[in-house]
Amino acid sequence: MGNVDYEYGNEEAVHTHHHLQHHQVEVPPRQPFFKSLKYSLKETFFPDDPLRQFKNQPPLKRFILGVQYFLPIFEWGPRYTFQFFKADLISGITIASLAIPQGISYAKLANLPPILGLYSSFVPPLIYAMMGSSRDLAVGTVAVASLLTASMLGDEVSAKDNPTLYLHLAFTATFFAGVFQASLGLLRLGFIVDFLSHATIVGLMAGAATVVCLQQLKGILGLDHFTHATDVVSVMRSVFSQTHEWRWESGVLGCCFLFFLLVTRYFSKKRPKFFWISAMAPLTSVILGTLVVYLTHAEKHGVQVIGDLKKGLNPPSIADLVFTGPYMSTALKTGIVTGIIALAEGIAVGRSFAMFKNYHIDGNKEMIAIGTMNIVGSCTSCYLTTGPFSRSAVNYNAGCKTAVSNIVMALAVMITLLFLTPLFHYTPLVVLSSIIISAMLGIIDYEATIHLWKVDKFDFLVCISAFVGVVFRSVEIGLVIAVAISVLRVLLFVARPRTIVLGNIPNSMIFRNVEQYPNARRAPGILILEIDAPIYFANSSYLRERIMRWIDEEEDKLKSSGETSLQYVILDMGAVGNIDTSGIGMLEETKKILDRRDLKLVLANPGSELMKKFNKSSLIEKLGKEWIYLTVGEAVAACNFMLHTCKSKPDKDDSLESLNNV
Repeated sequence: MGNVDYEYGNEEAVHTHHHLQHHQVEVPPRQPFFKSLKYSLKETFFPDDPLRQFKNQPPLKRFILGVQYFLPIFEWGPRYTFQFFKADLISGITIASLAIPQGISYAKLANLPPILGLYSSFVPPLIYAMMGSSRDLAVGTVAVASLLTASMLGDEVSAKDNPTLYLHLAFTATFFAGVFQASLGLLRLGFIVDFLSHATIVGLMAGAATVVCLQQLKGILGLDHFTHATDVVSVMRSVFSQTHEWRWESGVLGCCFLFFLLVTRYFSKKRPKFFWISAMAPLTSVILGTLVVYLTHAEKHGVQVIGDLKKGLNPPSIADLVFTGPYMSTALKTGIVTGIIALAEGIAVGRSFAMFKNYHIDGNKEMIAIGTMNIVGSCTSCYLTTGPFSRSAVNYNAGCKTAVSNIVMALAVMITLLFLTPLFHYTPLVVLSSIIISAMLGIIDYEATIHLWKVDKFDFLVCISAFVGVVFRSVEIGLVIAVAISVLRVLLFVARPRTIVLGNIPNSMIFRNVEQYPNARRAPGILILEIDAPIYFANSSYLRERIMRWIDEEEDKLKSSGETSLQYVILDMGAVGNIDTSGIGMLEETKKILDRRDLKLVLANPGSELMKKFNKSSLIEKLGKEWIYLTVGEAVAACNFMLHTCKSKPDKDDSLESLNNV
């Protein structure tokens, strides 16, 4: 089609041109209520349609598909090859060398017995290997969840004064976290986790990593008494108020091992083929540190050691879960908060590596898998686990092919539990602190923060708010602040949508933002506005005021330039996905205001949902069917026709009716 001609010389040609373009905007056929409701619910909760594979299948096949859906190991297991096993064996042994020292370290961070870190690296990976859909996720304990467990439970119960109750609450919190996670997956409510945006996670992880690093000064300096608070002010006050307690032997040992870990990580980052060097470094540090302490008897000179670790596999802990009493609410709150953080990290990490290998993971299925492994873990002396980034990155770089790498890791941990735990007696705590600091420094993603600043200042604000909230208050406060700002942003998008003035791109029927395209031409006497969001009760008043302001500004501009006075206001509804009764009321009120000002309201490009609501509310009759157009181009052509054929405004409606009836 040619350009919308604003210089109309031949009225008959214009009339014919418009008539050829005019298309009726149809009202969708009425659907039965329950069918419509079913469709809406399906669109909301089942965008991926997981039930599609079960359609037109015999009962036995449906049963097999159902088992494969909840236990993916039965789907890929029959295709497993010896080549895959060789790759998974190497990956599993590599991540086990990282999981053992990290597990012990993070358990200490959570103020739990170190053996729980090994227990948590044995049972949960086996469950995930059967139920998880990610090939690269390496399951285990994580620093942020460990820190949260320590801070939230520590506010109510002292791990030092009442270790048994504290331990039971940790198991109970893990149980509630697992139930919450699995419920989100089963009810397909994964969008709740989506409120933790990428910016929130970057800020949250960086803040938590900073706090965790500072807290490890306790181990590095060999301090016995330390604050339970997680904010930076309390931690630094605790450190510098005990300068007379600092142990130089512990400090020297800690700095040496931290330097060794950072150098190996830097080398592996520069030469990815040697990833195994940084992966083996934590276990190497544990072995070297243990030998140094054993040979020099450093434990008698202020270097704290782990002490005895029980031999044997996970004892059952189902009887230890606390479902009554005043502390259950604490366990429930801790479980939900740590569960959300663990889900966000696990799913984000899984999706990242799935993208690298070009396969898809089901977020809801992952929630069910992570939730189930935490429920089972809580009954087998484990605390909260998920897929940490550092361990999964090692698993990915080691060339894992399937979740069997988790099974290999679990078997390696099992051997450690059965035979090797006495060897950790002389392992210095300072080495564990060095391992944690090294891992946490890798979580602080300053490049992502710089990228957020360049691309989206609001996302940067969310990130920094999360970071500051975590560092100066607590992880929970940082999480609440970041989510609150993110939700506020969503509400602002809805409550204060953009309205844009459109103009015609020369030699086309395309209408675009006149600020983005300065060469776009404005039609004389016509104001074209695009509304950029659904119209709801929250934004209807704002939109009415904004539309009137655009009209006032346009009339002032036309008066000052001496051009044709404004006569038509076209609203492009293409971006308006839905409308409620308040929005319909706003359009009716806007029409009345425009009628009083001798202006005509024209609608263009309304979708099916809008036409349904317009029809049911009788807005079509109030506006006039002839004033609703399929495209902005048709609306502009019709208004131009009216401007050039009708000399007096009172006759416009009759003339347009005759135009539509030609």
